[in-house]
Amino acid sequence: MSREKNFWGWGWADRFPAREARRGLGGQLSALLGFSAPSLDDPPTIDAIALRPSRVKAPDSLAAIVDGSHEARVRHSYGKAYRDIQRGFRGVYENPPDLVARPRTEEDVVRVLDWASDEGVAVVPFGGGTSVVGGVEPDAASERVVTLSLEHLSRVVEIDETSLAARVQAGVLGPDLERQLGARGLTLRHFPQSFEFSSLGGWIATRAGGHFATLYTHIDDLVESTRTVTPRGVLETRRLPGSGAGPSPDRLILGSEGTLGVITEAWMRVRPRPTFRATATIHFDDYGRAVEAVRRLSQSGLYPTNCRLLDRREAGLNFVAQGKEVLIVAFESADHPLEAKMKRAIELVSDAGGVLAGAPVFREGDERSGTEGGAGTWRSAFVDAPYLMNVLVSLGVIVDTFETAVPWDRFEALHTAVTSNVRDAMKRECGAGTISCRFTHVYPDGPAPYYTFIAPGSPGKELEQWAAIKAAASEALLANGATITHHHAVGRMHKPWYERQAPALFQDALRAAKRTLDPVGILNPGVLI
Repeated sequence: MSREKNFWGWGWADRFPAREARRGLGGQLSALLGFSAPSLDDPPTIDAIALRPSRVKAPDSLAAIVDGSHEARVRHSYGKAYRDIQRGFRGVYENPPDLVARPRTEEDVVRVLDWASDEGVAVVPFGGGTSVVGGVEPDAASERVVTLSLEHLSRVVEIDETSLAARVQAGVLGPDLERQLGARGLTLRHFPQSFEFSSLGGWIATRAGGHFATLYTHIDDLVESTRTVTPRGVLETRRLPGSGAGPSPDRLILGSEGTLGVITEAWMRVRPRPTFRATATIHFDDYGRAVEAVRRLSQSGLYPTNCRLLDRREAGLNFVAQGKEVLIVAFESADHPLEAKMKRAIELVSDAGGVLAGAPVFREGDERSGTEGGAGTWRSAFVDAPYLMNVLVSLGVIVDTFETAVPWDRFEALHTAVTSNVRDAMKRECGAGTISCRFTHVYPDGPAPYYTFIAPGSPGKELEQWAAIKAAASEALLANGATITHHHAVGRMHKPWYERQAPALFQDALRAAKRTLDPVGILNPGVLI
């Protein structure tokens, strides 16, 4: 019997705890967060969701790939942001797609776009549906909307073992991609938190951040070429290891969020599966010294695979350590042992005040590294965090994350401003709340801090409270020279701040590209552009 996905929230439906189990979790909130759960509610059934009638009928030529069922429309209404889960849990589906198209070939994608362009029907490309920025939600201003799901375009079509590259259809989800590559001893090694439910095309369209904390931090670094269907035709780029031939067309597609075309395939840079792994957990008593240790490590040229710094609140909430800042460092290789690299990394962070929490772990020939000690505890908490959001929403708690990147010399001021702004907003809007921070990726010139805020909601006012806290955080990011997003894309949620961050002349150029590739403006209206 196959598992069913949760229609209103994250992940598998059977991972949502029963009412009494959630009551028990709510009772733990006071000790961990300093406030009690405001409520304990149950989600609706999918049949109880009220949807407005569909406003569009597809032609008979598309009938075989178009679904207008109640369930399909519900399941393609939202992504997985706090705002989406809150509305889904409350049964609020005011603007579902009118139809869901599931093409089985690239030619099907062409036929859908041709019909939609002729009829003026908006098209929302949909991969795994894990957007946390409103990127797959139909635009409220669109009179007719078709969601275009790439779920059937899910094969590794071709592998070039000489060049270490694979031609992959864009709808493949993370686990299936790794299974297909793994049969040949290869891996993409791109593991965002959404890995189990997100797609290759979604990673490319949103410039997703992945497994590697240094060097190959974004999907950008793994893309060799792309193939995109636009209303004007197919845009396919040449496979090259690098090129100086003008502005990169792939860079136009990366981060385009379904506004310029539908990504159907990509050649991706793959690698042999690692056989050597090393992991160490280091504790600090002072956050400033921990940050300094990470800066030194990021500028050392060692390029650790994992370099996650958890502040003491983040470490405590995830049961990694109490009263300590925690740094998790890991290396991996398919070619050589890692003792020398780990030894030097430990020397660097020890010089900055770090203390090893147990001996480093070295493994060869298996996938078990990172499951022991603090690293293992963190890994489990990282994978389960989205499921916790489902539970907290049912308890009336507001919980969300936001991430950014900033040069090292500006981090201290940014961190002070962000934590101050968010705490003030939580106190003003909710009466209490907590904020924690971790580094997900680091560069020689700066970190990518990732913040989590949790606060008690007021029944019926949760979205207003959330919006005020989110705005306070976003204003602090822009005011302190940081980016509005490091790897979660722009979507609808970040658009007001993106328009202030991106140069106006560049935005004009992007709109011109949109007019060329999508003359009628059917592709994901309201997102990015």
